[in-house]
Amino acid sequence: MPDSRDSQLSSYDYSLPKQRIAQAPVEPRHNARLMVVPGREEPIQSVRHRHVWDLLEELQAGDLLVVNDTRVLKARLKVRRAGGGVSELLVLEPRGEGLWLCLARPAKRMRPGDALTIDGTSIRLMVVSEDSASGGRVVQFPADCADAETIEGLLNEWGEVPLPPYINRHDPEDVERYQTRYADRPGAVAAPTAGLHFSDELLAGLQRRGVQLARITLHVGLGTFRPVETEDLTQLELHSEWIEVSPSVVEAIRTCKGRVIAVGTTSVRALEGAAQVNGGVLRAFTGPVNLVIQPGYRFAVVQGLLTNFHLPKSSLLLLVSALIGRRKLLDLYDHAIDLKYRFFSYGDAMLIPPEAVLSEAGSGV
Repeated sequence: MPDSRDSQLSSYDYSLPKQRIAQAPVEPRHNARLMVVPGREEPIQSVRHRHVWDLLEELQAGDLLVVNDTRVLKARLKVRRAGGGVSELLVLEPRGEGLWLCLARPAKRMRPGDALTIDGTSIRLMVVSEDSASGGRVVQFPADCADAETIEGLLNEWGEVPLPPYINRHDPEDVERYQTRYADRPGAVAAPTAGLHFSDELLAGLQRRGVQLARITLHVGLGTFRPVETEDLTQLELHSEWIEVSPSVVEAIRTCKGRVIAVGTTSVRALEGAAQVNGGVLRAFTGPVNLVIQPGYRFAVVQGLLTNFHLPKSSLLLLVSALIGRRKLLDLYDHAIDLKYRFFSYGDAMLIPPEAVLSEAGSGV
């Protein structure tokens, strides 16, 4: 029976001690802890506590892991205003001909027509307009910085890794560590964090075991930085995201002899978004999707999920709740806090196998 609280944002709040927020990744990557969610008919006390390396035992020959191969840009850029003050841009997405949507800090100091210089260089930028939808600024970069591939060189030279605001450290290792080992296509401003747990050794071991790997692309963007503020979740709208699901991914899922396990919520949104635009049937798709996944959603493609522990009242918490139920998820989070699991981007992981997914949410694959 539907629970009306599932449609209220305040029902997805929980109290997290600051010391449970991971400030640095564990080494090696696969040494992060792994909470394995019990089956839908099992008591919550049946939860198992393992490590990510143990995916070698949890996954089976024939299973298909769907990963996001986006690469994080060094998108945080210090700029100097004409008056000499230093501000910061977070370079989000291209708007054509060298124009980029950016989040500005402090935003009130950047007005249309203002000239900027990348700090420490003579590279000139110009604030062209305000963007009312995001609260950001459209900034003119050199004309040859037309897309993620062509701006990446400039950002690699002068930008910084855009770590989330709850991570206080600034370590040169983040250039490599806040990136999945299979990152390939530049364009994200945040990492698909569930994928950070996979080391080269683990990937090789899974391949030897007969676990297949398929790659989608979703460039994590503005939606990551915008908190959910709509209390009535039936009215929730999220920022659209650009995805690419190739014909080879569709074929890998069609011929999968095991289970389709998404690595991270971005892989879920890409696969389900590609199915949604085709009437619930997965087909190859490249373009924007705007998909809200919350309790009551029926999954068309994804059968299981590897994910991190997410922020309170976030769209990611809604998505995971759609798979296993809000109350069960929050109970598991309370359990994780008691057992000192590490939360958020550099934190530990949770495996939701297909047998843990609510029967009314289960994929028809």
